Amino acid sequence: MISAKFRAFDGGVAMRRLVLAAVMFGAVSGAQAADMPDFLRGSLPAGPAPTVNWQGYYIGGQAGYGSSDENFNGSTSNMIAALLANTTIEAEMQVSQWNLGLGKESARTSGFGGFAGYNSQWDDVVIGVEASYLHGAFGGSSTASQSLVSPAALSDGFFHSVRATSSSAIAVKDMATLRVRGGYAYGSFLPYLFGGVALGNADITRTATVDDHYALTLANAVGSCAVAFCATLSTTQAQHNHLVYGYSAGLGVDVNLIQSGNTSASRLRSTPISTPFALAWATSSDRTECQSRAARSC
Repeated sequence: MISAKFRAFDGGVAMRRLVLAAVMFGAVSGAQAADMPDFLRGSLPAGPAPTVNWQGYYIGGQAGYGSSDENFNGSTSNMIAALLANTTIEAEMQVSQWNLGLGKESARTSGFGGFAGYNSQWDDVVIGVEASYLHGAFGGSSTASQSLVSPAALSDGFFHSVRATSSSAIAVKDMATLRVRGGYAYGSFLPYLFGGVALGNADITRTATVDDHYALTLANAVGSCAVAFCATLSTTQAQHNHLVYGYSAGLGVDVNLIQSGNTSASRLRSTPISTPFALAWATSSDRTECQSRAARSC
């Protein structure tokens, strides 16, 4: 089993439609107010604060820096068991059950992408749908080995000196989400919750090699191939452009930067404070499983 968590924190800016019209409207309104005499300005009754308009289409870009944490423990056990099926060393030394110490790995990398969506607004309640994309090189790799010598001759009459070496690697290059958002507007701030589905594109590679030196005596078994029989078995499994799927959930805040009247011109998207999406997949043939998470600003 391979398990991995991916976290990428990034920020994005979304430009709302009718930006030019909103800016022009604000400039004209400002010019008219500047031409008013002071006593006319002061005599105008104070009106209610304008409601920020979050409704409409939006599109934006994002870039960020993130980390990935992988746990490769036991990721090649099934491969070694199949490689050594019906052999003496597997039956009596249980090579596939050895803890090779592949362990956990961490890596850091950057990513970039974009997002687009649509909001509908009822008073201060905002409901929307959004699609997002993130490209990066999240993942890691690990290599480890272990050796063991049988203290007594096995059932085949030979002493065995066995060395098992394994390596595993995983990389998630492209990730996309489709989710529903719901929020409540507080002036220029829009805190929101979201949930949906996540898809990803992953490459998974695993390799296992077993070297077996065996001889009629223990001294020869631990020696070179000149005095012992030597056998090497190896297998590699690779999955490229493997579709992964999972869920998307979290919360965040959008901030309205520019507004005029009831038209919202530009928005700043903050980094959500929870996990925006997680990917999970499994293959039935070798039970390779992975869980991936990425936290970002969409």
